[in-house]
Amino acid sequence: MKTIYTLLTATFLLYMPFHASAWGANGHRIVGEIGESYLTAKAKLAIQQILGFESLAIASTYSDFIKSDTSYKYLDAWHYCDFEDGFTKETMNDYFKNDTAVDAYTRLNFIMKELKNKSITKEKKQFYLRMLIHIVGDVHQPFHVGRQSDFGANRVRLSWFNEPTNLHAVWDEKLIENQKLSYTEYTKAINHTSLADRKKLQQQPMSDWFYESYVLSRKVYADTKPDAKLSYRYTYDHIAEVNAQLVKAGVRLAGVLNSIYDK
Repeated sequence: MKTIYTLLTATFLLYMPFHASAWGANGHRIVGEIGESYLTAKAKLAIQQILGFESLAIASTYSDFIKSDTSYKYLDAWHYCDFEDGFTKETMNDYFKNDTAVDAYTRLNFIMKELKNKSITKEKKQFYLRMLIHIVGDVHQPFHVGRQSDFGANRVRLSWFNEPTNLHAVWDEKLIENQKLSYTEYTKAINHTSLADRKKLQQQPMSDWFYESYVLSRKVYADTKPDAKLSYRYTYDHIAEVNAQLVKAGVRLAGVLNSIYDK
């Protein structure tokens, strides 16, 4: 009886909507590592005065480490902004103009404003900076702008190399971990952008980030049927999309941090 209870509990936990997770540790660290490579000297110095010798890559996973503390439960909704189908770029922009919910979009705007406030304590600067690094990465994981009805694809059950999981988890970390690279090796493999590419990405409004992830999530929903058995072919079909999102996140993170600290 105890064995059955344990199995049922494990299954329940596997499919719970852990919506605050995104990319996994390696994915977030890749975003942080890419972001750090494009910081200006002034921004890098200002950030070092806040974080000390903690790199953006290491700071990026802070939000995941504090999940075990229930006093931080209120942060869960900061990591995503889900939408049902049928949004266009225009209707999503209209939504954001009137968005008062606690979600990734409103929290990013709030954090950016706070970090520009020179009077806040160093402790708050550290907290908000770590959260900013993490959430910028989050919103480039397409299922953090997924469907509300399935908790950002957490309820889309399938198998990954014959192990039960869900679509959200595959995009969080399984596609990345399947490459068998450290976050520094992964960064070196994909971090190749031109100055023109970076300028274009950094000039786009934040609403574009969300819409891009929204569009990609709908493509992946269509490509990935519930109860699918995924393995090597799925990686082949989608790893380039994952890599593009990681690079965009890192470049845009650098743009945001430079705009805050290089003034």
